[in-house]
Amino acid sequence: MIPPVTINTPDRPYLVGPGQPLLLLAGPCVLESGELALDIAREMKAICSRLGISYVFKASFDKANRTSLSSFRGPGLENGLRQLGRIRE
Repeated sequence: MIPPVTINTPDRPYLVGPGQPLLLLAGPCVLESGELALDIAREMKAICSRLGISYVFKASFDKANRTSLSSFRGPGLENGLRQLGRIRE
């Protein structure tokens, strides 16, 4: 059996592995708008709270692996980190 692993986040550590409660890492593939990301984070947090599931928001601020060079890649580093900071609050 694989032993549990600790994932440290700025808010708290999470123990992940066999025998541990479910931890959901989820969010949009890429940050598109600050409001949309915040709405998703709030709704996911509320749902997970009702279900007793720990939740960590995850989204990319620069999605470089697009099939087209002209596809939207995200808001970039500075704006993306600002959006993620707002979601964390």
